[in-house]
Amino acid sequence: MAEDVNKKMMKKVKIYTAPGCPFCMVAKDYLKERGIDFEEIDVSKNEKAVQELIEKTGHLGVPILEIDGEIVIGFDKEKIDKILNLK
Repeated sequence: MAEDVNKKMMKKVKIYTAPGCPFCMVAKDYLKERGIDFEEIDVSKNEKAVQELIEKTGHLGVPILEIDGEIVIGFDKEKIDKILNLK
């Protein structure tokens, strides 16, 4: 069990967000409730991040999560759980 906690905490998580995005708030709350540290990137204030998203995903909609290089478009709880080894 402790090993699972260490694995999820070691994953690098970025979440691309925008102000007023309800799914962004849900995604951030979900990660916080599970003790997952993440870096939030507000695309409305960061043109470089917008370019990164286009290059990596071809999408501009948020939220987009990047977990150890794996992309999750939208708040896809099942995919997030799978990547983070959450049960």
